[in-house]
Amino acid sequence: MNRIYFDNAATTILDKEVLDTMVDSMNSIYGNPSSTHTEGRKARALVESARKTIAKCINASINEIFFTSGGTESNNTALKCAVRDLNIKRIISTKIEHHCVGHSLSQIQRRSGVEVVLLDNDQEGHISLNQLEQYLQASPLKTLVSIMHANNEIGTVSDMYAIGELCKKYGAIFHSDTIQTIGHFPIDVTKVHIHFLSGAAHKIHGPKGVGFLYINSDNLIEPFIDGGSQEKNMRGGTENLHGIVGMAKSFELAVKYMSERTAYITGLKNYFIENIVKAIPECGFNGDISSESLFTVLNVDFPDHPKNEMLLFNLDIQGIAVSGGSACTSGAEQGSHVIAALNKEPSRKAVRFSFSHHNTQEEIDFTIEKLASIYSE
Repeated sequence: MNRIYFDNAATTILDKEVLDTMVDSMNSIYGNPSSTHTEGRKARALVESARKTIAKCINASINEIFFTSGGTESNNTALKCAVRDLNIKRIISTKIEHHCVGHSLSQIQRRSGVEVVLLDNDQEGHISLNQLEQYLQASPLKTLVSIMHANNEIGTVSDMYAIGELCKKYGAIFHSDTIQTIGHFPIDVTKVHIHFLSGAAHKIHGPKGVGFLYINSDNLIEPFIDGGSQEKNMRGGTENLHGIVGMAKSFELAVKYMSERTAYITGLKNYFIENIVKAIPECGFNGDISSESLFTVLNVDFPDHPKNEMLLFNLDIQGIAVSGGSACTSGAEQGSHVIAALNKEPSRKAVRFSFSHHNTQEEIDFTIEKLASIYSE
């Protein structure tokens, strides 16, 4: 049975060109990038070439890109080091951030006493820029704003350019988790008033276990992980050379084919929306499904049904991989904090379908057929 993978917001299949690039580097480059001999210098050249590629993708300086183990480390570094090193006394965020931000904020509040303010959201997950401005006006405390570019569960997109302008107006530091949008949306850090931006490879058909943090050159923070002097003294630990090479290739391909992939995947999402409501008229959607939303993500709100509890399991048996929410928590049988923040009817079932250019309309047809069969019983 050929399986159908609709969980691309959790992670993606490695593109063949990325794999080939990584294997080639593994076969030929084995030195430590910190070593000064020929083998080390060859490895260092690959790391710096990758840094240049990533920087070019977001129009940053190469000195503003720092490699990490992934999005979680990047977000933790930005938040915790900003509090420690930039005299942050208040953080404004949202109720629907990824847990690596939300749980970090809880830890920061508990350990350092920093005030944490969470913005309200509407039923589609949009925040109010007016409320954000009111909070920024309300206190003289040095403030960090941390708002994700697009939500990983419902696909609602925040206007990072407008948020950046408000932060600039009121002298706040701005951090954004762009892990779901980097490589899918064009991002230019010279046009966004942003201080920290987190990215990762495995959402855009790159390897797992590698990411980066953009740190605006105006912000001086100390390392989050102590050790050696790697990453220009910003992060201790030998660089994940082959992961970094793979990440650079995945970004290169994502930017090269961005328009083509965006059009194709948007078509798949719209096709799914059109046909699922025909097959199951009682279903709805969680989050924004307009053309302004994240085109890779669709969260379907299924009606109350005796089989809801086992829906993901039953789809898996049919060869269809989907998620009930963030993959970081979906296996823990916990309700989604994102769906809870939308004030949805708890008896209904939220399922995230997330797409890539590897998916097809035929896969959607098969999936909807199976779903219709379940909900017709």
